[in-house]
Amino acid sequence: MSGDQLHTYEPTDLDDMSPLQALDAVTADVRGHRITADSTGLFNATRHIGLLCHLAARIAADAEYQLSPNIADLPPAEHLGASAGHLGRAIAHYTQALAPLLILTTTRQDTPQQKLDSLDHHSRLRSHLDDAGRALAAARTVLAVLPPSTASSAPAPALLRTPAVRRRA
Repeated sequence: MSGDQLHTYEPTDLDDMSPLQALDAVTADVRGHRITADSTGLFNATRHIGLLCHLAARIAADAEYQLSPNIADLPPAEHLGASAGHLGRAIAHYTQALAPLLILTTTRQDTPQQKLDSLDHHSRLRSHLDDAGRALAAARTVLAVLPPSTASSAPAPALLRTPAVRRRA
């Protein structure tokens, strides 16, 4: 798939989506706009950081909003908070990936020593990007967990708690 066929998301595009849809959109954008050791990769990395920061702030705000009474259509605040934490990890890894990416995009790799040094930079870059991907996957896992059933049978939770019996040792 070529770069022109990919959808490029802007931070404001995420505002009209559910938290899970917005996370999926950012993940698709990250997967579709690869980080390469050139100026395009550097541009994509900084754009990804912007999307992730916007999404983390939005999900943190949703968590605060969810703590208000009578809010529907959002995951539980605990899930939103955990997801925001995972997004924070992804942002940190993308930020840490900038150092090796900058070196790879601005340093010539003509001599054997420069080529050897670039292997370490590529390895660090890949490690940070992989860790960021794992953090995004963890954020999605937390958001994809279905909240407890909101069926109108309110007595069911009370029945689950009632049979608890304490035994004395």
